[in-house]
Amino acid sequence: MTTGFDVRAEQDAIAVDAAGIEILRYVIHPDSPKEEAPKPYLFPLRFTDGGEAAVRRPWDHRWHTGLQFTWSHVADQNFWGGPTFAAETGYQMRDNLGTMKHTGFAVEPTAGEDVVFDETLEWITSRGEHWFDEHRIQRVHSLDVDRFGPGRGVWAIDLTTELTNVSGRTLPMGSPTTAGRPNAGYTGWFWRGPRSWTGCDVVNSAGAAGEENTMGAPAGWVAFSSEHDELDGGGTVMAFAGSSESQDAEVPPIKWFTRTGIFTVTSPSPAFDQEIHLPAEGRLRLHHRFVFIAKVCSGEELTALGEEFAL
Repeated sequence: MTTGFDVRAEQDAIAVDAAGIEILRYVIHPDSPKEEAPKPYLFPLRFTDGGEAAVRRPWDHRWHTGLQFTWSHVADQNFWGGPTFAAETGYQMRDNLGTMKHTGFAVEPTAGEDVVFDETLEWITSRGEHWFDEHRIQRVHSLDVDRFGPGRGVWAIDLTTELTNVSGRTLPMGSPTTAGRPNAGYTGWFWRGPRSWTGCDVVNSAGAAGEENTMGAPAGWVAFSSEHDELDGGGTVMAFAGSSESQDAEVPPIKWFTRTGIFTVTSPSPAFDQEIHLPAEGRLRLHHRFVFIAKVCSGEELTALGEEFAL
């Protein structure tokens, strides 16, 4: 059984390999156009058998990219990409797209049983104003794969971030739903599944199934399963809600944004239908986990994995 990851550093990205498969690439200096609110992202994402676990820049939403940290509504700014929703006008492109800039690693990521991206970032508005400092830690771990066989075919990534409001004023942090669009509470960490996963199965830890029953619901985890295109077999992506907390502001419970019908996406949204009003110098901390399993898991397997990887 192989439990260690290999790491390859490049000019603008760091790749992580498992048993000869590039399972992820963390792009720290993206070449995204300003309309996509440039920010670091994780893409490609793959299962240990090489199956694709995400898509980048799909034709329907060019700003959807793998797994990335976003925020769709921060006062008048959009750190998500694409058009901004308002109840009066619907979605419209505006000159309000911010950027997240990687400013450095505490320690350069290295190979091993855990690979850690410990970094700082600055959030800059479309006007050039510095609104947030971010300390982000992403830990890749729990690899279980055999170089000469499937093993369990599992790996996981923890996503921990702390935002500090350095704007000098209170910032309302919301979503399209807080702006007036029902069931569109996407914000925070966001995963876009492969095109072939459209219409896939989704269930949550409370036993609910289907987009209509998991959308906007609180749950410890949600799981998406589908067969692959091109490659035989399939995979499962489990996302764990973890926590959203602040000592400086009222923080609502995490609710899930889930879609599978027109495409497959999820976000453990910290502001699904309620804004967070983060005061000047206030801090917000988020902690989530994604687990990638190189098979279509049964209900019993999901329950066991939910217990094993619970946050």
